[in-house]
Amino acid sequence: MTILLKAAKIIDPKSSFHSKICDILIKDGKIQKISKSLSDPKAKIIQHDNLHVSQGWFDSSISFGEPGYEERETLSHGLEVAQSSGFAHISYNTNTSPKPTSKADISFLLRKASGSATSIYPKAAVSSESNQEKLAELHDLFQAGAVAFSNHKEPLDDAHLLVLALQYTQGFGGLVESFPMDSQLCKNGLMHEGKISTTLGLPGIPNLAEELRVGRDLALLTYTGGKLHIPTISSAGSVEMIKKAKKQGLDVSCSVAIHNLVLTDEALMGFDTRYKTMPPLRSISDQKALIKGIKDGVIDMVTSDHQPMDIEHKKMELEHASYGSIGLETAFGALMSIFGLEHSVALLNQGKSRFGVPENTIEEGSTADLTLFSPDGMQTHQKSSILSSSKNSAFLGMEFSGTVFGIIAKNKLHLTKD
Repeated sequence: MTILLKAAKIIDPKSSFHSKICDILIKDGKIQKISKSLSDPKAKIIQHDNLHVSQGWFDSSISFGEPGYEERETLSHGLEVAQSSGFAHISYNTNTSPKPTSKADISFLLRKASGSATSIYPKAAVSSESNQEKLAELHDLFQAGAVAFSNHKEPLDDAHLLVLALQYTQGFGGLVESFPMDSQLCKNGLMHEGKISTTLGLPGIPNLAEELRVGRDLALLTYTGGKLHIPTISSAGSVEMIKKAKKQGLDVSCSVAIHNLVLTDEALMGFDTRYKTMPPLRSISDQKALIKGIKDGVIDMVTSDHQPMDIEHKKMELEHASYGSIGLETAFGALMSIFGLEHSVALLNQGKSRFGVPENTIEEGSTADLTLFSPDGMQTHQKSSILSSSKNSAFLGMEFSGTVFGIIAKNKLHLTKD
């Protein structure tokens, strides 16, 4: 396949062509030439007003449904959504049925995703499917292609299990993920505990529920060593603890969900279940601390925390509705509303090395691993325009700028807009 990108502005600080407007000629999955003016009669021409190109975007926390919950989103359709949203790489969560606890489970995911331009990096469960107090076969799962070990949003309440996981994975450099929530302190909680939850008369989830677990996990990491990832932090206190841990030299990384950067607990004033997320949308002061944590480099990566949920589990009373929001399709625009173009693109490329994703700089001779987009184009996020099978978006009705044209990856071209 031969592709010619015309007049594309390159956004890649590691590239010698950063901020330059160039033609890019791609042949058989490799960038052959980058120059001011190129032509090739056999090439498919891609040309858009204000076309931009960056390294292919990555998301560290994606759920679809398959296997087990295909009514939410199948793997093949979810990958279509990821491609159309500009993501060339996604790390796939373990909230499936069965959970990925065997080499066959990991092989299934890799095989099912092989035809997509978007690469999947599967996580495997920390614990055995049959015994939550027993480690899964972590080394075998790593050998099969698992990039991290996680029970997703099921907190690792057994501290000894986390100790064993952190110790055992040091032998092969594995990454352990621990969701920061104390199960006892968040029991029956529906939203952030604060003035608004009190006003609404709803049981809350205090910051303490997260911060106690972050503190515990960092103490265990100090004791054991190893590599720890704390996904989707939401409180100011968590940012501060992780900042101190990094200064102490601990090998810890963390992420934040984009909806926790854009929205606060005020969104729940109308009891709309689209805003019921885990962790919950927090206070304005927490939101500001998270944004500062990103700007200061304490928070390593952002994630859409894409969690499709069928209408039967979402359109009901707040008490009974499931947690989660989809977010792949709004990730770029939502980030742009806070951080601007170049910082948003940088954030959409952070976290790759932590999850074993190659970083292909935009240079001649490099693998073509690209997202095509423009900062132009104001769009209101509407239910009718959602590509995902599930429509549970916390961003419905919001207006964002930016347009994604598609991706080029794995010697494949996927165009959203041609």
